[in-house]
Order: sequence, then structure tokens, then C-alpha cells
Amino acid sequence: MQTQNEMELFVDETPYIKGNVTTVIFYNAENFYTVAKVKVVDTNLSNCEQEITITGNIPRMNEDESYTFKGILKDHPRYGKQFQISSFAKELPSTKKGVIQYLSSDLFKGIGKRTAEKIVEHLGEGAINKILDNPDSLESVPQLPKAKAKDIYDTILSHQGLEKVMSFLSGYGIGTALSIKIYKTYNESTLEVIRTNPFKLIEDVDGIGFGRADEIGRAIGITGNHPDRIRAGCVYVLEHLSMQDGHVYITQDQFIDETRLLLMKQDPELVEAVDISREMNRLVADGKLVLEDDRIYLAALFYAEKGIVKAIQKLLSEAPDLGEMTDSRFKKELETLEATMNVRYAPSQAEAIKKAVESPMMVLTGGPGTGKTTVIKGIVNLFSTIHDLSLDQHAYPKDVPFPYLLAAPTGRAAKRMSEATGLPAVTIHRLLGWTREGEFSHHEDNPLNGKLLIIDEFSMVDVWLGNQLLKSIPQGCQVIFVGDEDQLPSVGPGQVLKDLLNSGTVPTIRLKDIYRQSEDSSIITMAHYIKDGKISEDLFQQKKDRSFIGCSSGQVVEVVKKVCENANKKGFPVRDIQVLAPMYRGPAGIDALNQGLQEVFNPKRDKQREMKFGDTTFRTGDKVLQLVNVPENNVFNGDMGEIVNIFFAKENVEQQDIIIVSFDGNEVTYTRPDFTQLTLAYCCSIHKSQGSEFDIIVLPIVKSYYRMLRRNLIYTAVTRSKKFLILCGEQDAFIQGIGRTDDGQRQTTLCMKLKGIENEEISLDEDLPFQLSDELPNLSPYDFM
Repeated sequence: MQTQNEMELFVDETPYIKGNVTTVIFYNAENFYTVAKVKVVDTNLSNCEQEITITGNIPRMNEDESYTFKGILKDHPRYGKQFQISSFAKELPSTKKGVIQYLSSDLFKGIGKRTAEKIVEHLGEGAINKILDNPDSLESVPQLPKAKAKDIYDTILSHQGLEKVMSFLSGYGIGTALSIKIYKTYNESTLEVIRTNPFKLIEDVDGIGFGRADEIGRAIGITGNHPDRIRAGCVYVLEHLSMQDGHVYITQDQFIDETRLLLMKQDPELVEAVDISREMNRLVADGKLVLEDDRIYLAALFYAEKGIVKAIQKLLSEAPDLGEMTDSRFKKELETLEATMNVRYAPSQAEAIKKAVESPMMVLTGGPGTGKTTVIKGIVNLFSTIHDLSLDQHAYPKDVPFPYLLAAPTGRAAKRMSEATGLPAVTIHRLLGWTREGEFSHHEDNPLNGKLLIIDEFSMVDVWLGNQLLKSIPQGCQVIFVGDEDQLPSVGPGQVLKDLLNSGTVPTIRLKDIYRQSEDSSIITMAHYIKDGKISEDLFQQKKDRSFIGCSSGQVVEVVKKVCENANKKGFPVRDIQVLAPMYRGPAGIDALNQGLQEVFNPKRDKQREMKFGDTTFRTGDKVLQLVNVPENNVFNGDMGEIVNIFFAKENVEQQDIIIVSFDGNEVTYTRPDFTQLTLAYCCSIHKSQGSEFDIIVLPIVKSYYRMLRRNLIYTAVTRSKKFLILCGEQDAFIQGIGRTDDGQRQTTLCMKLKGIENEEISLDEDLPFQLSDELPNLSPYDFM
């Protein structure tokens, strides 16, 4: 039975077709994509044939079922006229023949025509509605087992429910994939939830923001200062500012102003500050928000900061057992180490190694060329000597864990770390046993097993992941965080590395001297100028390892294509050439650059396989980037791979489109719903490049990027280059970007709490709510990179 809202979808002048399904030509069970023939009964199209092909996403249809479709009539160059549907409404069969055909279709396992006839004989032509209204009505059907009666009811409810949800939501621009996700969340309660409080979708369903929920809310009369609307706006504002600006908290004034602005923007009906304060206090009472002094936090972030403080205080209280580690013994051990490694440590580097082995926890920071990797090698080797531990992973029995734990935020950074140290290194997520459901196998009740933990690229770690990592460190394990404080901060909320450094509570060594000679790398020298906000005189001069090409925003794509084509011809493979840009949109954006570079590195060839997905065409041989963590496939956000094969639905038993990507030999299969996990990677964002290095970096900077241009962004991009750096764009844009620091500082309280100077003392011994300390609702920290 159609609701008023569903009926209203078909009242306007949008093209529609009402008809009966005659043949289902194609059906994909994964995404409901359907091609079918429909006999037209009624339409407002003037040039519609009596039978027409419809295409679109619809749950499984059966022959003779009646539908009303809305959409657009298109002339396909190969298949002729097709009606592409945007929404639909199904009419339940109302004749005896129609009901019998429906109940004996493939939807109902074990229900043959004779059983269907019995049901109709006892319940009549309105059998389906009677079953939906009262499942007990099936008890009157003779010799129908209870289990089979329940299956019939569940199948009708599920099938009709999903169709109604998809039909209802399509009127609000919500597509098939999202409709299915919503339905799987609430099942038969979906429409009731949506009509009662559509703002619940924001909290429960990833992909639904405040705007969409508010649009549905307006349609059912939830507007203005309705409590549900204000509560949703309050939480949305905090989540949005946390993820967009990196704040862990905002002040009450900010909170009320931003929430009121959001609510008034979506709906001109007046919302008073007192209304927002009232709902804020209710959210605090419910434990969803935390109010501390004048600061408002998402509870998950408040307890994450608190958890970090607790873990660090615990770590710092555990002095490592070094035996008789006198200054003279350290000097002797260091000399032996230098001879073995054929290296000479500078005083600051030697100090870093000594502090690392003496301290339960240490932060090592410094820019490119300052020797962080050399120091890490020294720390690992001296640690093994002091504690009489082997650096050979195979020297330990199977039941004895390897004592060294090395990790980094991204797969590429972990690989670099492993290559530099000769020890195994993994992503932090993999180290902690992260699952796709957002849970970790390692935590305070099941800590890691190791004696030395080193985390590289720690500037990328946000407060959420930092808390999970720190509370998983076992007793007696020494910890070293390594990072460059001048790089971009974490994409997720907080600034853990910066707050640790500013607090002064954790032993810290800052490496400042450049040990790679400037004549060997003008890139390193330039990077340090940029870090200090200085413009070197030779910034735009030609050097043996870098150059500048002047061009406008409209010329960027062609210039970058030419540069990459020349580098490729000189023997540099595509994996060693990386273009970086700060924005996706626009004529010089990442999307336009990827499209152009695909034609350079992987142009369409005869018999080459390709798959269209949205605005992107994937081809065999394409360089692609993984956008989310999928631990069960051993692929993580930021990993780069190559498409090695493409299969179309008709070519495999699963009847699904498939892309196979190789990540350094690890082949991962993607079906069409998973294609959103991939994007072309000839050009990627500067944020995505963190933790990686490439032989050649091509970096366009133009004034159209102005909103994103910051000193730390340019510095991060420049320091990704190992051998060659090609700058292109507008000189003024580079100069302005180097001189521009972050407009607003991230609002965090971690530094203050580490110093112990907060207004109210925090009890670090109290139990933290598991659901609050372990995850942000619907958010994984790296979903935002």
C-alpha cells in the first residue's frame, strides 16, 4: 500500500510510465541494477512505444508485476530508446492470478504453485495485504507449516519494505546504495524511524548528513526549534568542526553561534540561543557531549584526550631497567655501534640515542636531512645490545613474540621504515588489530606484546588513534614517537605530536642540523627555508635536482602532462613519479590532472579493458589509490597499486563487475559497490602523500588553490621528493603560500592537561565508558584524508 508521500512522487510533470513487467533481461543482486521490458499501460510521454526497455536500480522484479516508473527517456546509440528510472512505486498484485504468480515466484523458496493457490483460496485476492497486516492469518491455510508461514511473512515484509524505502527516499535524492544501507540498519522499522525522527539517520547511517535529514524532517513537519532537530544540529556542528578544523572542543559561545547559524540556514524559522542551550544540556546529561568549564566536547574526543594523559602518565612512571648504564659505558657502546654501522653520530644524534634507551618514552622530531632514520637505527641496535636481544625475527621460537614493534600511519610509511631499519613494520591500524567494523583487538585489556615500540610519522596521528595506541602499550615497553612537527597536522581531530612537544612533559630531542650536505640536495635546503617562512633567493632558479616552470591555472594540466611524459621517456616508471595538488576541483585540480595524466601513462589501447564508474574510467594498468582501510584484505588508506585485470558481470559466475588491483603483489578483488574505495593515483592530495617518498615530485601551485595554501602544506609536499622536484604554476602563489600559516589554531586541551594546569583536576583513575573511549560514531579517523 502506498503512502501519501509515495503517491506525491508521481503527481508532478516528471516523465512517468505505468506498466507490467514482461521480461527481466538483466539483474545484479549486489546493487539491484536491472534491465527489463515493460508493457506500457499509461504514460505522459508523447512518443513512447507500447513496450519499452527500462534501466535502473530496483529490487528483483517478476514478470506481470505492475509498476509506475519516473525518470527520463533516452536514446541509447546501441540499444535504442530506454527509460532510465529515478524512482518507482510497485502495485501489489490484486487479482487471483497475480497473487498466485507472486507467491510462487523465486522470492519464496519452497512455495510452489499449489501452495500459493491454497493461500489465495483461503485469504482471497487481498492475501498479501492481509498477511502484512496480520501474519497469523496464514494459520487458516491447511497443512502450511509454521516455519514456512513465517518465511512467507518475512519475505513479503522484507521485499515490500525495501521497495517502499527506496521509493520514499528517492524523492529526497537518496540513491540505491544509501537506501539499502538505511534499510539494513533498521529493516522493517525503517519508514517508522524516518517518519518519527529522520535525524537519527545522521547518527546511525554513514553518508547521511544534517542537510538530507533536515530535508526529510521538513517534509514530515519537523522544523524550526523542534528538539530532535536542535539536538541533531548540536552534534553535527561538533562533529563537523572536529573533522573540518581539527578541534577537540569549541567554546559555548562558538557552539551556540555555529549551531544557530546551521539551523537558521536550513530553515528561516527562528531558533533562539536558549533553545540550543536547553538541548545542549540534555545531550550532556545523556553522555553524548561533555561540558568542562566553558568548553564543549564530543564525549568520544573528551575521553580520548583524557585517556592519552592517563596512558602517558603511566608510561613515564615506569623507569626502564638498563643495568649499569653509566656515561662511560654509553660512550663505549656508541663507539662500537659507530664502527659496526660505519657511521659517525653528531652530538645531538648521540644525545637522542642515549635519551631513547634511558627513557620510558621519548619524542624525536626534526626536518628532512636531520638524520632521524640514522638515529632510529642506532636506537634499535643499542637497545638490542643492552638487553641482549636479537634483531633477527627468525631467532625467536614461535611462542616468543618479536620484541620490536615498528609502525606508521600509512602502508607506504611503514614500508619505508622497514627498508630503513631492516625490521618488520606495519600500519598502526594493523598493529592494533583494527577490523572493518571499527574495533581493535588490542587495548588496555589485551595489550601489545613487545619491549620497544617506535612509531614514525607521528604528526599524522590524531587524538582518537593516539588514545587507542597509547592504551595498548604493555607494561615495561619503551616508546619512541618520531615525526616532523612542521608538517601538516593529523587529518582527524587534535594535534597530538604538537601538544606532546609543547607540554614539555615527555623527554624530547629536536634534530635541527642538516647532515645531508646542501650541495647533495638543494631540495632539503629549500625545505628548511620554507619551514622557517623564508623565501630563498634561488627558489625559482634551475638546479640539478629541482626546477620551476611558470604557467597559469588553465595551463597546469598540459604542463604537468609534458613534464611527466619527459620523465617517463627518461626511464622513470610511473610508480616513481608523483604529482601532488591540494584541491580536487577546478581546471588545475586533482580530478582534472588525473584525467590528463591517465592519457599520458595509460592511454586507451585496442582490446584494453576498462570500466566506467561515475566520472572515472578505470583501465588495466592504471595506478590507483586505496581510500579506506580494509584490514581483512591487508590494504589500507593511502596504499597505491596497479589494476591488473577487469572482468564484466557476464564473464563470471558471480555476475558482477570486478576490478583486481595488485598492491606490491597482494591482489585484491573489488566488486562494483567497492569501487568507491579506489581512485586514480597519478595525482593525489598532499594529505594523502604524507608518509611517502617518491623519486620525482611534480608540484603545481596556482592562485586558484589559495583557500588551501599554507606553509606546512607546501613544506609537506616538497619533503616528499627524494631526487627531483619540479615546481610549476605562479610564483606569487608560492610566495603567498610560504608566508601564510594556519589561520586558526586547533582547539585542544591535551597540552594543558599534560601540564596539569587545568582549572579542575581530572581523576585519571576513573573508568572510561568503553563506547565513548573507543570510537567516534560512524567515523574512522582516516576516512577524512
